[in-house]
Amino acid sequence: MIACKTIGLVLLSALAPAAAQAGASNGSSALALSAIVGELSPQTSPYDKKLLAAYFSGRADAPHAKNLRIAVKADAIDCRAGNVDITSRACELTFGSKKVELRGRKANELYATLIENGVVAEGAAGSSHASITALDCSVDADEVAEKAGGGARCAYNP
Repeated sequence: MIACKTIGLVLLSALAPAAAQAGASNGSSALALSAIVGELSPQTSPYDKKLLAAYFSGRADAPHAKNLRIAVKADAIDCRAGNVDITSRACELTFGSKKVELRGRKANELYATLIENGVVAEGAAGSSHASITALDCSVDADEVAEKAGGGARCAYNP
């Protein structure tokens, strides 16, 4: 009887759909993703965009308010790079009801940064595709200023 229950549980677990594993990154990769997405986000203030740009340009000593934490969020990011039409690069970012489209070099920068942050690219008819949902990044300005490798964290769903 126990053997039948065990076999039944094994079969049931094999047939159950696998839950999507959440992704996460930190450090320089997360800072790059925060800066690129934050620049485009309507929820990121102009002050925070300027500070993220300074950090992404290598200026960890940029002046900031004490205890400042910058949140960067996006509902979805979907990037494609052509492997047949090798000139094709495009990304679409969704922030609530607002959509932002990128093409060319900016799209390639975001696509490569997603890969750097652990997003797995998948092949599709004529293109490679990398996408995430529920991006949630946090940049701690005081920690970034310490230049000790920390201060930026991102989480997302594949």
